[in-house]
Amino acid sequence: MFFYERFCQWLGHLKLSRVIVMVSVILFVVPLFTHYYLSKYETSSISLGSSSVRHTLEALGDISTMNVVDLKLRIEEMLRIKASVSTELRELEEKRGRLQREAAAASAKADNVKAEYARATAELQRLRVSADQARLAQLEAIRRDTPELAPPAQILPSQPPSILPSIKPSAEIHCRMHSCFDYSRCSLTSGFPIYFYDPDIFSPLAGAEVDGFLKTTLRQTLGYNAHLTQNPSVACLYIVLVGESFPFEKSVLPSTEPYKLMLNETAIKTLPYWGGDGRNHVLLNLARRELSVGSGDGFTGVSIGRAMIAQSTYKLDQFRPEFDLVTPPALGPPGGDVWADCAPIAPARRKYLLSFQGSQSTTNSINRDNDTFLIDVLQKMASAGPASDLFYLQFECDPPVEKHAIIPIGDWALCGTDRSRRSVLKDSTFVLILAPGDSSYTTTALLQARLYEALRSGAIPVLLGGDRIRLPYDEVLDWRRAVLSLPKARVTELHFLLRALSDSDLLAFRRQGRVLWERYLSSVQANIDSLLATIRTRLNIPALPASPIMGTPAFNDSFSPPKLEPPAVDTEPEETLGPLEAPYPSPAYRRNYSLSLLHGYEMWNEWGEPFSLYPQLPWDPPVTSEARFMGSAAGFRPIGAGAGGSGKEFSEALGGDRPREQFTIVILTYERESVLAAALARLRGLPYLNKVVVVWNGVTPPTPALAWPDCGAPVAVVRASRNSLNNRFLPYNLIETEAVLCVDDDAHLRHDEIVFAFRVWREHRDRIVGFPGRYHAWDLNFNNGFLYNSNYSCELSMVLTGAAFVHRYFLWAYWRALPAAVRDYVDHYMNCEDIAMNFLVAHITRKPPVKVTSRWTFRCPGCPVTLSADETHFHERHKCIQFFSQVMGYTPLLSTQFRADSVLFKTRIPHDKQKCFKFI
Repeated sequence: MFFYERFCQWLGHLKLSRVIVMVSVILFVVPLFTHYYLSKYETSSISLGSSSVRHTLEALGDISTMNVVDLKLRIEEMLRIKASVSTELRELEEKRGRLQREAAAASAKADNVKAEYARATAELQRLRVSADQARLAQLEAIRRDTPELAPPAQILPSQPPSILPSIKPSAEIHCRMHSCFDYSRCSLTSGFPIYFYDPDIFSPLAGAEVDGFLKTTLRQTLGYNAHLTQNPSVACLYIVLVGESFPFEKSVLPSTEPYKLMLNETAIKTLPYWGGDGRNHVLLNLARRELSVGSGDGFTGVSIGRAMIAQSTYKLDQFRPEFDLVTPPALGPPGGDVWADCAPIAPARRKYLLSFQGSQSTTNSINRDNDTFLIDVLQKMASAGPASDLFYLQFECDPPVEKHAIIPIGDWALCGTDRSRRSVLKDSTFVLILAPGDSSYTTTALLQARLYEALRSGAIPVLLGGDRIRLPYDEVLDWRRAVLSLPKARVTELHFLLRALSDSDLLAFRRQGRVLWERYLSSVQANIDSLLATIRTRLNIPALPASPIMGTPAFNDSFSPPKLEPPAVDTEPEETLGPLEAPYPSPAYRRNYSLSLLHGYEMWNEWGEPFSLYPQLPWDPPVTSEARFMGSAAGFRPIGAGAGGSGKEFSEALGGDRPREQFTIVILTYERESVLAAALARLRGLPYLNKVVVVWNGVTPPTPALAWPDCGAPVAVVRASRNSLNNRFLPYNLIETEAVLCVDDDAHLRHDEIVFAFRVWREHRDRIVGFPGRYHAWDLNFNNGFLYNSNYSCELSMVLTGAAFVHRYFLWAYWRALPAAVRDYVDHYMNCEDIAMNFLVAHITRKPPVKVTSRWTFRCPGCPVTLSADETHFHERHKCIQFFSQVMGYTPLLSTQFRADSVLFKTRIPHDKQKCFKFI
């Protein structure tokens, strides 16, 4: 209402003249614009659609003249036309969609054909390389003309030693191996069979019996020895246990006479296989409780013919070098782990610089004067030295040695108990061992006992008068790296010599001494094994091969799991990484028989007992070194040597001193069939692959219906007897190559990475070569030992064996050289087997591992949860390092910043990590 009133007021004020003018303008302008636009629209419509309008009008006619029936018919016709056109349009749309799908399928098929062509081309190139390798191998074999020889047949005697006349007693002292040993019973292929006389049946003693502990222990020890035979007709060596022995009737009164071995010469010569002169017999006299010089006097005046003597006490005129053997006293347990009895190797310097506890028996005047002078010099040294150098010197026992105690003439008796002496030795950097005052002795059981206790406690022995002293198995053991041996005349220079040794030298001495004690002196079993190995080494007979672990097949021999063609892997490089050859095992026979001739006793391999801490391991020199030298003489290039190291030849040939070599992959899995199948599929076309050994750690066997991808190499599935991470390192008989690649089933590795790691390992055969690196660091917060660290760092001291190359020898050493306590610890926590292997390799070789490529993580994305995902995983690994260090006495891990990265394979390196890398 308000707006209406306002509008009326506005009209009331509006003048009529203005209204007329406005209406006139509107009536004139609007028609003009309307006419303009209508004319323009009609013109365009007529020019563009006149024909269609005309046809439409002709078709429809004049609507006004048409009746209703015709109009209805026309409408129906138009509807039919519309329906027909709609149907055709739908058919055309479906056809267009079908053609588009066919075009997409054809395009995908073309891409697949191109990819298959590229793979076929690469496969053809690999086959060409393989054919070239085979031709070169044939050419080398023809020109070398040295066919592979099979091991000779085992030659064994067929009857016991024949009866020969005994030699004169005066000639026994001149016995040597060439004159008193029958080599005809010990051929190279005999296997070194030994026969042990049962001491309960054959006793060469008069009115005495052998110590019961020694009899029982020796039976058990030799029962574990692979050389023992129950057939005396084929034996190479005969062992007779003659001591330690005690009279049948023991006197209740203390005896002042020294203990003597009561041998019955008649009983010795009537042993069933004595052969008249005792050749190839060893009379074993072990000292255990009576550490007296008299234990060696039992052979005085008794004719032993051509038999060897093995005991702890000898006189200079009694010992026959390289024929008789010096054995340590049987002071230790029967066998087993002995690490708990040892003191830690670190720290290098202890409370006392030098210690000694002993009381000397009566000697003649000359020896007494010499020893008195020696004692005076040592006491002045202790009192005049700096305050930082503490000495613990005790030349009279407190309490004194009992008068009825049996003390060898001129020798130094042991003071106190084993426990009290051990407490002093564990605090001593060096321990003094004085040679007997009677210069007619070359070694005594008391001296050997002092050496035994010193090495057990980690005190470095200082042997004064050592220029005439024989130590156990010194013909094969290098005691210079564990014992300081000085003549007594240098006692005035002793303090200077002890202070001149650096901490690293002290640790090296102590470490070598512990290894010698653990391997050869610590137990009765170690003692007997060392004794037999020494004689076998004299004869140049190789030890029996270590028994491989016979893997239990996961499937019956009659069952073959179905094979599945693996899917194409597009992430593999197109270049040829190497030839695809038939399985080629590493040579194992010829080197076995020549190793002892080339390196003597300084070796520690999978076929025999170790004799040195730093041995010549089986990877140096190469097995096929003769082919290299003969090839040069013949004027042709050995297989895979390349042409000056150029890129093409390098990528197509393995190269190196061992031109032909392959590796075995060992995969540890636990009931993850899909993950395992994917891991096998990724190995398709991998060069130098000899075999894949799958260790099935699960409780239930693999599903028979599981389709196994064809990886291009034989696949052997073995079932473990129990779920243990130690099964990763079992030396299965299926492993025929020296190179072993240990891989987790969820590890993702490219072919070029594996081949490059294999090449690096071939140049570092005595190390672990792998991908994920870790290191150990000292606990700065609590000062409680080393801790495990997995942070990214330029430094590393471990390479995880979830993806690493190791030598087959270390699989054997893991079960033979590593203390059983370490493996038990791994089983208890289901963790740390990789740390244990790193400890072992570093302990044996004293070298750090080698990390290859820039891969920081290699785990499978999307795989099931692994053991390492547990939140207690890293805490357990801290404890593993500390426990393993306790077992081994020190932490053998060595740190390094060296890494091997290949420029040829275009390794991708993070920019923040490039400062750490060293390229090859």
